[in-house]
Amino acid sequence: MQKPVVWITGASSGIGAAVAKQYARKGYRLILSARRKEVLEEIASECKPAEVSLLAFDLADTKNAPAHVAAAIAAFGQVDILVNNGGISQRSLIEDTEFEVYSRLIEVDYLGTVALSVALLPHFVSRKKGHYVAVSSIMGKFSSPFRAGYCGAKHALHGFFDAMRMEQEKNGIHVTMVCPGFINTQVSANAITGNGTPLGKSDRGTKMGVDVDQCARRMVRAIEQKKWEVNIGRKEILGIYFKRLSNKLAHRMVMKSQVR
Repeated sequence: MQKPVVWITGASSGIGAAVAKQYARKGYRLILSARRKEVLEEIASECKPAEVSLLAFDLADTKNAPAHVAAAIAAFGQVDILVNNGGISQRSLIEDTEFEVYSRLIEVDYLGTVALSVALLPHFVSRKKGHYVAVSSIMGKFSSPFRAGYCGAKHALHGFFDAMRMEQEKNGIHVTMVCPGFINTQVSANAITGNGTPLGKSDRGTKMGVDVDQCARRMVRAIEQKKWEVNIGRKEILGIYFKRLSNKLAHRMVMKSQVR
């Protein structure tokens, strides 16, 4: 039997690229998406011996989501798992952030993911199976200074995909939320600042974060086990549990961490 097809957005670097390589080792067929096709080609060359199809687009281009989904299905005739990994982070105080930055974060981190997932839903329903994976963040569970717009978009993902799980359980469709903490990638260097320009440097927490390949292995294992949610990080994920106990306790923990 042919291996399932895994479609990964944000596959040109970081977690997305690492997850692609994990699935390649398992022999899965891959659809890799990001904005830059030339970078995707480099990642594809590292995903042998898997069959790989490239589909380049900007997640913010939500109106063309149905066309992107049609192209993805046409690549191998099916999609079994959609890993919604594409997105951008933020590093700026609310008072220093232009409104257009909040719009960009919602368009990419939330609406882009929702548009693809909704457009793919009829395919999953018709086959009575499918698996959505939404890469959120621990910032989707509690908040932090310098990341207000990012936190808002990630919180929204949880609300949407929890509802998706409830509605589509009857159709054999699974949902896994992935909540990374600090992972050693370029996410902070690529984060946008208050005027929309990239930060251009990695913060200490990210540099000291979990190795990206370790993160990818844990993600793939959680997807295979059809877990509802997986938290990946070190001591920063304690904030999730503190938040459950007390909002004030989580607030004090974050403020003591001196995040930037």
